[in-house]
Amino acid sequence: MKPVVIVGAGPAGISAARTLLDHGIKPCLVDESLRGGGQIYRRQPLGFQRTAKQIYGFEARKAQAMHRTMDELAPLIDYRPETLVWNAEDGRLDMLNNGRAESIEYAQLIVATGATDRILPVPGWTLPGVYSLGAAQIALKYQGCAIGERVAFCGSGPLLYLVAYQYAKAGARVVAVLDSAPFSAQCRALPALLGQPATLAKGLYYRAWLTAHGIAVHQGATLQQIDGAQRVSGIQWDDQALECDAVAFAHALRSETQLADLLGCEFAWSALNRAWLPHRDSAGRSSVNGVYLAGDGAGIMGADAAQMAGERAALAVLEDSRIAIDHRRPAVLEQQLTAIQRFRHGLETAFPFPEEWAAEAPDELILCRCEEVSVGDVRAVVDEGHWEINRVKAHCRVGMGRCQGRMCGLAAAEIVAERSGRAIEHVGRLRGQAPIKPLPFGVEVQP
Repeated sequence: MKPVVIVGAGPAGISAARTLLDHGIKPCLVDESLRGGGQIYRRQPLGFQRTAKQIYGFEARKAQAMHRTMDELAPLIDYRPETLVWNAEDGRLDMLNNGRAESIEYAQLIVATGATDRILPVPGWTLPGVYSLGAAQIALKYQGCAIGERVAFCGSGPLLYLVAYQYAKAGARVVAVLDSAPFSAQCRALPALLGQPATLAKGLYYRAWLTAHGIAVHQGATLQQIDGAQRVSGIQWDDQALECDAVAFAHALRSETQLADLLGCEFAWSALNRAWLPHRDSAGRSSVNGVYLAGDGAGIMGADAAQMAGERAALAVLEDSRIAIDHRRPAVLEQQLTAIQRFRHGLETAFPFPEEWAAEAPDELILCRCEEVSVGDVRAVVDEGHWEINRVKAHCRVGMGRCQGRMCGLAAAEIVAERSGRAIEHVGRLRGQAPIKPLPFGVEVQP
């Protein structure tokens, strides 16, 4: 009998697995990481001694609860850690586990693939010592180490302040925080943000704590260049300069949608996320029968919403399988998710996308580091009359490298839109290609 498969063991995936098991369904839970928890509740390796409070701060109780749930689930379900799903077709997932190729057919599939950083390149971003905000957080949470001795945090979004706070709290030297969002935008967003007062309070606390501990926070500050010869030596912004030996930067998050694309899900433009996202109904059902979407992989809403969406998607699987559930629970979850969505609108007001980035990016700036494609290369293709992003890709190889456009795709679309004079939603989206993530050459095929 084909199982219900869940891809991703973050808050959405764990919640979905718990819900299914509680209703008598033993799912298969597939995850890339060694231990479940996702990025927000990423667990340190066995043998590390830091406390949950030291790693997760205000979220320690939630993290511990999520970890307990995962530990309880692991022996009761088909749990497959360290397993990368790299392709999907004909009701089957192709996976890689410790160098071995595997495949699994599914009856229903819950996609909970999470999110990663949205990168807008700047000169010097390919230097050693430059990390995304998420990567810097992984280094701290998973290995208990900082990315440098004197670290600058740049970009925008709630994660900017959270990671800077986590580093400073852990004893690292944070030399500055550069937030491209002006303070006036955050003031305008306050009425919408008051809908989630506890979450707002945490964000204000991180900001105030940094200032109280002598860490310079620059609002409306645009990172213009990362300096260095062999590695990072400093940053420049708004005619100012600062020495540092590491930089973490990103402009909010982007959903990991490649698997949904390979599954054939319909996509629609989301102005809120400034991205193409797979369509789903309020229960998490996608346009493809038997495929359900949950968590940040279908739209950025945060860990609490991901946990709710995972449960709601699992309930939809049960409903569609004619298994009895508490008929009141879906409505409660959907109401809670709607409230969080309103807060999400407030965050976009507080941390607006820097729309001037594409016009100001210099021609020589490397946009796609996998294929060494510059901004000027992309502009040259647009000047030849090509403005649909996949046609641009075909002519200059942007997005054809190891990451398959996961890092450069959104930035490339911004360049194409600005150069062609079109709205960003009109230049299309890069089509998903297998493998979703890089694979080694030597792979053992399971019989």
